[in-house]
Amino acid sequence: MTSASTPAPFDANDSANPVIVDGEVTWTFDAQFLSSNWTCIWGRGCLGIHDEPSEDLQQGCCSVGAELDGEDESRMISAFAAMIDPSLFQFHDAALDGGVFANEKATNTRVVDGACIFLNRPGFAGGAGCALHLAAVESGESPIDWKPSVCWQLPIKIDWVEASPTTETATLRRWSRADWGDEGETMAWCCTEGDRAYVGDRPVIESLAAELTELVGEEVFVELKRRL
Repeated sequence: MTSASTPAPFDANDSANPVIVDGEVTWTFDAQFLSSNWTCIWGRGCLGIHDEPSEDLQQGCCSVGAELDGEDESRMISAFAAMIDPSLFQFHDAALDGGVFANEKATNTRVVDGACIFLNRPGFAGGAGCALHLAAVESGESPIDWKPSVCWQLPIKIDWVEASPTTETATLRRWSRADWGDEGETMAWCCTEGDRAYVGDRPVIESLAAELTELVGEEVFVELKRRL
């Protein structure tokens, strides 16, 4: 059963979902999710992505290494990793010894001690959470510019489909359990399903405004916000 604060399953054909044409891209938006009070509950009751609830680990979705979006992003992450002050990076020494990537092709960040190398664990003096995020804030910059794209985009998911040789459709929706693949079937993951994370004090269109603007562009975001 869907609670009053939890969006119903997404239906791209629902007429209530805004459709915005931006040049060669036609956007469809999950209006219920963007209007909901979802908020990230990392460290505040998130059950994580292990098969059993692991709230005490405070790993959220960082129990696996982040999948990187090509060579440019890998180079960016490598450069920022070298800039993080050791006081903000619990596994700084591990990064120096073995790097921050899981393989030579740098397709994923490395897993150390059961989670992403950039995840500072609870009790670390420099602060728990993503070292890249903490370093960006410390530098007065946006974490969006420092973190792997998959990390700052979650729980937003975009489905791209080629409509013609010159046009595309893009459906922006909430991430679902199915997006994790077969592993998602047994995860304790509670991010956008159920009502556990729908406890924010403002709608997603406001709380994730920076992320949405980065994904769709300022003009589309302004029009989206007007319609919602």
